[in-house]
Amino acid sequence: MEILKVLSRLLDYPTEALYEHGIDVAEIIANDAALDETNKASLLAFVDQRFSDSLLDWQADYDGLFERGRSLSLLIYEHIHGESRDRGQAMVNLLEQYRAAGLDIGVRELPDYIPLFLEFVSTQGSENGKGWLQDIAPILALLQVRLEKRDCNYSAVFSTLVALSEAAIDVQALREQVKDEKRDDTKKALDKVWEEEAVTFGGDAVNGGCPSQVNRPTETQRRDQDVPISFIDTSSAQAAEQAIRS
Repeated sequence: MEILKVLSRLLDYPTEALYEHGIDVAEIIANDAALDETNKASLLAFVDQRFSDSLLDWQADYDGLFERGRSLSLLIYEHIHGESRDRGQAMVNLLEQYRAAGLDIGVRELPDYIPLFLEFVSTQGSENGKGWLQDIAPILALLQVRLEKRDCNYSAVFSTLVALSEAAIDVQALREQVKDEKRDDTKKALDKVWEEEAVTFGGDAVNGGCPSQVNRPTETQRRDQDVPISFIDTSSAQAAEQAIRS
């Protein structure tokens, strides 16, 4: 699905290379048959605003959203396992799945980084890709409603991903769930995090982006070979919220 490559780039750190292709991005979105008119319109509004701003302003906003606190983390297993040991094993399993599909990523890249995950899913074909998105749909929806609460148009990217997954997610229930959440990107909240002991999963485990060079999965890659990415009950939005608080 070409649209997943575009959404992957839009969720990654904004670079000059991306910034110079705003017209191309808008054209791909406008002509993509997989998008309904509502999501297409919200994505085009997102692109229009972000590519109209200066790149420095966009980068600063991105840092403020996704690099502070954990509630908007772009690391999938941050929301499922927190800092538990299970997170490390889950990332190992996902990395093995990437390699089995013929995808190589750099040693300094975490496999559960959402833009990287979307890059992988975009190579898996329409039906397989939908299945992978369904695995993480509760996390995508949670990020969507948290961004909506902040009146941030990045929510359009996540609502589109949820729609593409066709997962049965009660988004309104999630909105009710997060409405009284306290933000974790305040100075007080961040100071508390810095006081905690850092946990890593190997000496090269740092937050990375999409690989510059990848080996694409083969045509024979099958959905029944997949290792499930979700280790929670994806039918329960409440379970997802409890997981992120653990």
